[in-house]
Amino acid sequence: MNTLRKAFDRGKILIPYITAGDPDLETTAEIIKELDNIGVGIIEVGMPFSDPLADGPVIQAASQRALAKGATITKIFEMLNEIKGHISTPIVLMGYFNPIIKYGEKSFVQDALACNVSGILIPDLPFDEGREFYDLCLDQGLCPIYMVTPNTKEDRLTEIGKVTKGLLYCVSLLGITGDKRGPIEEIKTYMERVRARVSAPLALGFGIDSPEKVKAVKNYTDGIVIGSAIVNIIAENSSLGREAL
Repeated sequence: MNTLRKAFDRGKILIPYITAGDPDLETTAEIIKELDNIGVGIIEVGMPFSDPLADGPVIQAASQRALAKGATITKIFEMLNEIKGHISTPIVLMGYFNPIIKYGEKSFVQDALACNVSGILIPDLPFDEGREFYDLCLDQGLCPIYMVTPNTKEDRLTEIGKVTKGLLYCVSLLGITGDKRGPIEEIKTYMERVRARVSAPLALGFGIDSPEKVKAVKNYTDGIVIGSAIVNIIAENSSLGREAL
């Protein structure tokens, strides 16, 4: 958990998101090592799922490609275990809860920690509904990353802020990843409202897909998550193999 906090010691950070197994797990491993090499703050690795409700068409397509290539939680852990000695950037896994249940919740947490995974983000497991699993994570040392939106009420922000350890994921708009809606000017008010109730570092994600948007919001957050834009670049250059890196 301190690993995630320490990532913010040097200032504002970039948090790239990639889908594990797209175009294949070997390439994913090389991408992670390259992201580590260039000095990003945290790397978010998505575990593909057949029904990713929070993801837009770009990441949905990446998940389908990864699943078609045989990506599973077990194989993702095998890949991460192989490269853990070669990277120093904290890894956060993002995934949906159903595959974790099928894998076995306790086994998932233990195996994630064995791969040096620092945190877990589950979009379809809200803070209040997931207390049992999140307590398991905390007891074992895997940092749960909670999500808030512009519609999250003040009392809930305060409650989540009290238990947030590593960072808080702030959804920049109401919708799915890669959605371009949502006025930039409203983000300042939203993030100030969160900041007043949460002492942990804040990461802003969803719909931030251009340098212009990064510049517009960077003063209001500690970290910026770039997902769909990076996944799209990987998809467009997958035919180049390692040259694309």
